[in-house]
Amino acid sequence: MASIDRVLRSNIKLRHLQLLVALDQFRHLGRTAEFMAVSQPAVSKMLTEVESMLGSTLFERSTRGTEPTSAGRSLVRFARSVLADFERTRGEIAAVESGAAGRTRVGSMVVTLPVLLAQAVAQFKQLAPGATVLVEEGDLTQLLPKLRLGEIDLFVGRLEPGYAAPDLVTEKLFNEPMVAVVGSGHPLSRKKQTTWADLAAMPCVLPPPWASLRVKLEQQFFKHKLQPPADIIETASFLAISTFVQQRGAAAFVARSVGEHFEREGLFKVLKLPVPVDLPPVGLITVRGRPPTRITEQLMECLRRVAAER
Repeated sequence: MASIDRVLRSNIKLRHLQLLVALDQFRHLGRTAEFMAVSQPAVSKMLTEVESMLGSTLFERSTRGTEPTSAGRSLVRFARSVLADFERTRGEIAAVESGAAGRTRVGSMVVTLPVLLAQAVAQFKQLAPGATVLVEEGDLTQLLPKLRLGEIDLFVGRLEPGYAAPDLVTEKLFNEPMVAVVGSGHPLSRKKQTTWADLAAMPCVLPPPWASLRVKLEQQFFKHKLQPPADIIETASFLAISTFVQQRGAAAFVARSVGEHFEREGLFKVLKLPVPVDLPPVGLITVRGRPPTRITEQLMECLRRVAAER
């Protein structure tokens, strides 16, 4: 253990960590070498150096490429975390030196992206016009690992109880119900009252199977003695939702504020159909013991202000 501590604290270099992350991403020595702008023998040599220092095989090599071992996966997680901290610190120092406001990285679910986050960023930019906000869209399964590794600074979305953990700090902002939507020109947009039978008979965009909302929506069909739609698209991406609603004439389920916002824009029509599903509140998640940077805290204050105004 003392040897591993010494390697991680003193011997291993930033270049080694970049190599491990690239190998994990590309799973191929040649493509890794091309990405890092070095020769393939140089990549092999660096990898051998790290493995010799640790006394462990980190990647299995074969004609098909490279595959991380259990030790390799552990070190890749370490490398991603260190590199994320490095990038964040470098950005903060560069911002101070240049007089800019800095950079914050936000992971956002569809429920918050078009309205809450967009309005908060608009307020934030008035306070810090030189700041950069990196926004990554996804769901909890995609964004929480990035939050834990430090690849994003803040998560904004639904606070699913199943993902609560001691290492995470959650903050509720508000409750946000769901609505059903179709494209503004869809025949259902002119119907005075939509039924679940209408939706069961048409294409629908639904959350992925592992999302708790998917089960709750399917239960609504069963409650009305209907089978869920046979023609479905599964996605957590707002761009995909919007595309299929517009191009396939599909129905979709979105947060009420999102549906009403895009109804005002002329893209969606919110259907007159109650969607009585029990949903977790919308809020913020950060990592316990990792204080937000000043710039991230400013954005969090803007998010709280927009949420309070709702």
